[in-house]
Amino acid sequence: MNENQRAKLILKTLNKIYPKTPIPLKYRNKFTLLISVLLSAQCTDINVNNVTKNIYPKYNKPAHFVRLGRKKIEKLIKSIGIFRMKAKSIYLLSKQLIQRHNGKVPKNFEDLEKLPGVGHKTASVVMSQGFGHPAFPVDTHIHRLSQRWGLTNGKNVLQTEKDLKRLFAKKYWNKLHLQIIYYGREHCKARDCYGLTCKICTTCYPNRKSPIKTKKA
Repeated sequence: MNENQRAKLILKTLNKIYPKTPIPLKYRNKFTLLISVLLSAQCTDINVNNVTKNIYPKYNKPAHFVRLGRKKIEKLIKSIGIFRMKAKSIYLLSKQLIQRHNGKVPKNFEDLEKLPGVGHKTASVVMSQGFGHPAFPVDTHIHRLSQRWGLTNGKNVLQTEKDLKRLFAKKYWNKLHLQIIYYGREHCKARDCYGLTCKICTTCYPNRKSPIKTKKA
């Protein structure tokens, strides 16, 4: 089975298991989506949602966070990993959105990636889930599974993104990246499947005997 055959099989399997893909992060507008994605780095979506459910009803615009200031933002998100660094990024990007973008989240990769604390993956999620623009955000789940499934050599997340975009039609990207995340969390876990037990791994590689070692993102 070559990589194109595996890609078709994977897409068919994921569409059957996850016909609908709700966005796991809760948000009120494109700005709060951006904040939630930023907060989700090295943190679970559940933890982010638990924290932001008490924040977004009151604070959901860049001006709100500028008025709060870094110290108060820290207090609001202190249960989230690396909260001081994230609070600084939230404060600075809120100021930058007001100063350069009239308080609006920009609708392009270039401007998004210039915002403090916003890398390519975060920008990709906002473009995909916020604006509906075809994008393929690659997180640790997708990077790991793409290696297990023989879709990439796993050099880095940018290479993985490039390989996935080559193998799958653009119309599938926005849904597929969520499908892979859900599948990785529920069926092909890092310390459970090891490339040997889940339906996709066993179908793509029926003769695989040894655990697959993946390169970290």
